[in-house]
Amino acid sequence: MSRLSGMTGFGRADGAGLGWTWAVEARSVNGRNLEVRFRGPNGFDTLERAAKAAGQARFARGQVSVGLQARRVDGGEAAVVVNQDVLNRYLALANQLAEDGATPPSADGLLALRGVIEAPEEMDDPEARAALEAALLTTVEAALDALKTSREAEGAQLTPVLEDFIARIEALVAQAEREAAAQVEAIRDRFARRMAELAPALAATGAPGLEERVFLEAAALATKADVREELDRLTAHIEAARRLVASAPAGRKLDFLMQEFMREANTLCSKSATTALTGIGLELKAVIEQLREQVQNVE
Repeated sequence: MSRLSGMTGFGRADGAGLGWTWAVEARSVNGRNLEVRFRGPNGFDTLERAAKAAGQARFARGQVSVGLQARRVDGGEAAVVVNQDVLNRYLALANQLAEDGATPPSADGLLALRGVIEAPEEMDDPEARAALEAALLTTVEAALDALKTSREAEGAQLTPVLEDFIARIEALVAQAEREAAAQVEAIRDRFARRMAELAPALAATGAPGLEERVFLEAAALATKADVREELDRLTAHIEAARRLVASAPAGRKLDFLMQEFMREANTLCSKSATTALTGIGLELKAVIEQLREQVQNVE
C-alpha cells in the first residue's frame, strides 16, 4: 500500500570526484500540478533534462526546485571562467540604470548574475564530461530521494489529521440521519395542526377537492425535505475519502471529492425543515472546509 505524501520538503546530497566537488539541494512546495525546475552551472544542458525527468518520475504534484553548485578543486586559474561578453552587457545596462539614479551594482552582485560565471571550457574530453555528468546526476537523484522521504514524512503527519476530519464528518452525517427521520414527523405534525385550524374554513367554503389539494401540497413538501439521497451520497463520499487517504498519489482526487462533499452539504442545508438539521448541516460544512484546507497539502 502506497503511503500518503505531502508536497513540502527538503533534500540535500553532496558529492566529489573527477577533480570536482558539488552539492545538490532539492526543495518543494505545494502546487496544483507538477513543475520541476533546475538551476546549475552553464554547459550542463543534458544534466538539466535528466534532473527534470528524475523529478517527474518521483513526484505527481508540487513545485520542485533542484539547485546544483559545482566547483573544481584541481584547476588553479582555470577553476573560474568569466564570460566577458555577458559581463560587459550587464555593465552597460547597469551604467544606464545608474544614470537614472539607480544604485551601481557591486562586483559580487555582477558575478552572481546568470551566465557571467561559466563551467570551465577545458573539459573537451566527451568521456570525461559524460563521467562527470553521470556522477552529478547520481547526486541529484540522491537529493530527490531525500526530498521524497521528507514529503512522505509530512504525509505521515497529515494522515491522522485527515482521518480525524473524515471521522467527524461521519459522526455529523449520523446525527443528520437521526434528525432527518424526526424531520418527516415534524412536517406531518405541523400540517396536522394546520389542517385542524383550517378545517372549519374549508368546510365553510364548500370548494370541492380543496382539502385533498392541501394534503397533496403537504406530501410534496415532505418529499422536498427528504434528505435521504444526500445522506447516502455523503456516506459514499466518506468511504471514498478513506480509500484515497490509504493510497497515493491522491491529492487531485481528494480535491474533487471535497467539492462533492460541499455540494451535498449545501443541498442538505437547503432542504432542512428544522433548526436542528440546519445546525448539523452548517457544522458539516465547516468541517468539510477544514478538511479541504488540509487536502491542499496532499500530493
